[in-house]
Amino acid sequence: MTARVDKIVTSGRFALDGGSWDVDNNVWLIGDDAEVLVIDAPHDSDAILAAIGGRTVLAIVLTHGHNDHINAAVELGRMTGAAVWFPPADRMLWDVEHDSPPDKELHTGATFTVAGTVLRAIPTPGHTPGSMCLYAEELGAVFTGDTLFAGGPGATGRSYSDFDTIIESIRERLLTLPDETVVHTGHGDDTTIGAESSHVDEWTRPAA
Repeated sequence: MTARVDKIVTSGRFALDGGSWDVDNNVWLIGDDAEVLVIDAPHDSDAILAAIGGRTVLAIVLTHGHNDHINAAVELGRMTGAAVWFPPADRMLWDVEHDSPPDKELHTGATFTVAGTVLRAIPTPGHTPGSMCLYAEELGAVFTGDTLFAGGPGATGRSYSDFDTIIESIRERLLTLPDETVVHTGHGDDTTIGAESSHVDEWTRPAA
């Protein structure tokens, strides 16, 4: 039996470069009735804990360092006893939000097994230097954080981001996955690798 994928949405503020914006964030829960892995921990640890529903949390894995993906991570780790995994290349962003370091460094190729399903960390820099996606081949799914959305790449108009780098990451690390792979994003609706690959040549300028 493979794991199931559940989503909850939490709301709060994204802050960077002196600006602040209202945002809705996706939180992904992969597991079964006994255990779960959490991808991203934004805004509301109580809401995420309620969605976990008493299951054992194997890990809290953060796709990148923007505050709207990590600001509830330390508290959620405290509540659940789970380690927080974080890409070290984004540590400068973590340190703006949290006084204590993350529990574990999330490196290329790291794997997590939950409910018999393996997720593998894929480096996809560009939105931030340390951005990571998590690929679950058995589920036919990839969790892309803010690297790839329905309709294009994540924003690269702010500090620590680069448009050419994110396009290279998407082309070389994501669009090489099977077309039917479901893309579970950090904000908004799902898409598929096939749907996005047909439009990649149209992405000629950075997202605002």
